[in-house]
Amino acid sequence: MITNFKKLNLFSKIFIRAQSSSHLYSLTSPKNTQTDPNDQTPQNPSEFQSNIQSLQNPFEFESKIQFLKKKLHPEALIKVLSSTNDLNASLKLFKWAALQTPFRHNIETYKYIILRLGMEKRVDEMEGYVNEMLKEGFLGCGDVLLEVVDRLVEVGKVSEGLRAFGVVNSRGFKMLVEDVNRLLGVVVEGKRGIKDVLFVYKEMVKGGLVPNVGTLNYLFMGLFDNDRGDLVLDQFKRMRKKGCCPNSKTYEIMVCGLVSKNFADEAFVVLNEVLENECDLEPEFFCKVLPLLFRMNRDDIGLRLFEKMKTLKVVPDLLVYEVLIQYYSKNLCIDDATNLVNEMISNDLKPPDCVFVDLVNGLCKLNKLGEAKQFLKDHQVMEANSYNELLKGYCEVGNFVEMIRLFQKMVESNIINSLTCNIMIRYLSENHKSNLVYKVLSRMLVSGSMPDSTTYSALIIGKCKSSELDDALSLFHLVCEEHWVIDSSCYATLIESLCQTERIQEAVEVFHYMSLNKCALSTSSFSMLIRGLCLIGKVDKVIKLLPLASYSGLDCSNEDYNTIMKGISTYYKGNGLLVIVARMLVEGCPLDSEAYNELLKSMIHDHRAKECALFLNQMIDKGLLPDTEILANSLSFLAQRCRLHTVLPTIHKLCSVSVSVSDQKVLNQAICNVLINGLWKEGYKHEARWLLDIMLEKGWVPDSITHRLLINSGDSEVSAYEKGDTHDEIASILSEGFGEL
Repeated sequence: MITNFKKLNLFSKIFIRAQSSSHLYSLTSPKNTQTDPNDQTPQNPSEFQSNIQSLQNPFEFESKIQFLKKKLHPEALIKVLSSTNDLNASLKLFKWAALQTPFRHNIETYKYIILRLGMEKRVDEMEGYVNEMLKEGFLGCGDVLLEVVDRLVEVGKVSEGLRAFGVVNSRGFKMLVEDVNRLLGVVVEGKRGIKDVLFVYKEMVKGGLVPNVGTLNYLFMGLFDNDRGDLVLDQFKRMRKKGCCPNSKTYEIMVCGLVSKNFADEAFVVLNEVLENECDLEPEFFCKVLPLLFRMNRDDIGLRLFEKMKTLKVVPDLLVYEVLIQYYSKNLCIDDATNLVNEMISNDLKPPDCVFVDLVNGLCKLNKLGEAKQFLKDHQVMEANSYNELLKGYCEVGNFVEMIRLFQKMVESNIINSLTCNIMIRYLSENHKSNLVYKVLSRMLVSGSMPDSTTYSALIIGKCKSSELDDALSLFHLVCEEHWVIDSSCYATLIESLCQTERIQEAVEVFHYMSLNKCALSTSSFSMLIRGLCLIGKVDKVIKLLPLASYSGLDCSNEDYNTIMKGISTYYKGNGLLVIVARMLVEGCPLDSEAYNELLKSMIHDHRAKECALFLNQMIDKGLLPDTEILANSLSFLAQRCRLHTVLPTIHKLCSVSVSVSDQKVLNQAICNVLINGLWKEGYKHEARWLLDIMLEKGWVPDSITHRLLINSGDSEVSAYEKGDTHDEIASILSEGFGEL
C-alpha cells in the first residue's frame, strides 16, 4: 500500500525489471459513472456524515474532514489522502470533496486516486476513475496515464499497468514506440506469459505504431520463452518486410533461443548469415554465442566466429577466454592456449584456476610435465587444482620421484586439498606402497580434510591388489554406512577379486548395493559374476540380478545370456529358456549359434516339435549353422514327430551350404538317412529321392533301411524304421551279390 505520496512529480517514468504473476483480465468497457456500483456511500453531505461510524477510525476521519473544510484545495486533499492508510476512507474523502462547492478535482487528484487503486489491484474501480478523468477533458490525460502505467509496472503491478495501457490505447492517445517497448520488456523479462506479450504487441499495432527492431527483439524473446520457436522463425524471415533489419541483439536472441529449443540446424543457418554478411556485432553477442558453440562441440563455427571477433577487434570477456583456452588445450594446441593466457593478463583479466587446469592437462597429455611445472611457477599459481593435474600426470607416467617431490612442495606451500591426497593414495594403493598410504592419510587429516568416497575407493583397490579381501570388504561396509558410492574401477576390481577367490555371495552383495545406486558394472566384471553364479548352480540368482543390471544401465552381452542359458539347461532342464529369449528380444540382443543350440536342445528335451522347427528355421534363415550333433538330434526328433516337412526350406539351405562349403560338415551320411526316411514316411517322396541323389553325389552309401525304402515301398522297411533298426547291412547285400571270391 502506498503510505506517502508528498508530491505527484515523484511518479516519474522509471523503467525497472519487475516480476508479477497477476493475471491480466480482459479490458472492460469504460465506466462513465462517478461512483462504484457496489459503493453505498450517500450522495449528500448529511447522509455521508452519518455513515462515518462504519470506518476503521471514525474519529481520525472526522478530524481530516474538519481539516479539509478549512482549506479545501487539490494539494491539501492529496496530502490528506496520502496520510490515510485505509483506501476505502481515501475514496470516501475523494468523493466528499467532489460534493463540496466550489471545489473541483483536477488531473493531479485523479492521477493520485487512479494510481492508488491500481496499487491495491482494484482495477475495475481504477478504470472507472480513468473514464471520469477523461470525461472531464483535462489537458495531458494521455501523459498522466502513461505515468501511471510506468509507476504501476515499476512496483510490480504489471497486470494493473497493462489494464491502464489498454485504456490509453483505446482512447487514441498517441504513444511512443519506446514507451511500448519499455512495457513489453517488463512483460517479457518478467516471464509473464504469451498472453500478455501478445496483448501488448497487438495493442501497439491497433494504436497505429510501427514496431521497430527493439519491439521484435522483445517479441522473439517472449515467443521463445513460451516454446514458440516456429513463430519466431516466421517473424524473423519477415523482419525486413516490416522495415526492420536484424541487429546484434536480434542475432543473439535467435541463435541462443533456437539452440535452447532444439532448432540447432536453423540456428546454424542464422549464424552463417552473420558470418557471411557485414553486421555490427556487439561484444555481448560473442560473449553469449561463442561459448554456446563450443559447448555444442561445433568448434568449426566457433573458431570462425572467433576470427570475426578478432577482425572486429572485440576484446573477449572472461568466459570466452575460458572456453577458447579449454578448446586449444584439449586439442593440444598449447601455443595458442598459452598466447590467450598472456593476452588475458595483458587485458587486466586474472585467469581463473580452470584456465591453468586445462593448460596443464594439455601439457601432461603431450608428456611435457617439466614445461607444465615451469608454467605454474612462472605464473605464480598457488591453487591446488592446477598442481593436482600435474600430480596426476606424474602418476600416469609412473614418475614416483617427481610425484613425491611435488607433493612435498604442495604440503610446504599449504596448497593441498582432499583431491591431492586422494590422487596420492590411489597411486600408492595401486602400486603396493601401503606404508606410504598411511602417511598420506595422516597428512590429509592434519590438513583438515576428511576421507571421502574417493579415498575409500583408492584404499579398497589397494586391499584388493594385496589380496586382503576381508579388509577391502570392511572398508566397503563403511562406504555403505555413509551411503557413498565408490568409483566404477574400484567397483569392478572388488567384484572381480571376490569372484576370483570364489566369494560369489559377497560379490553379489556388492553388486546389489552399487546397482541400486545406479552405478553400472563393467561388462567383463558382470560376465565374471554371472559365470561364478552359474558354476555353483545359482542360476536363479542370476535371473534375479538381470532387472537390477538394467536399472543401473548395464546391458547383458550374448556371452552372458549364453552362460545363463547353459546354466538353465544344466540345472533346470531347460525350463525358463523362453523367458530369457523374450528378454533378449526386448533388449535388442540377437541370438547367436550358441543360444540357438541351447534352445534346440531344450525343445527336444521338452518334446516341443513345433518350437523346435521354428527355432531351427530361424537359425538357418539368419545364416547361422548349428552344431552337427544338435542338428542330427533335432532332425531325428522332428522325423519321429512327422514334422520334417515344416523345415523343408531349411533342409534345402543346409544341402546348399553343404555343397558350397566343402570344409564345413553340415550334413553327414547319418543325417541324410534320417531325412530321407522321415520325408518318405510323411509323403514327400520327391524330396526324399532328391536327397538320395545328393548322397550319391557325395559318395555316401545309404543304409539298408533307406536302400530298401527306395527300391520298394513295402511295409517291412517302415516297421524296421519305426523299431529304430538302423543297422547298416550294405556289406551283407554286396556279399550276397558277388558271392565268395
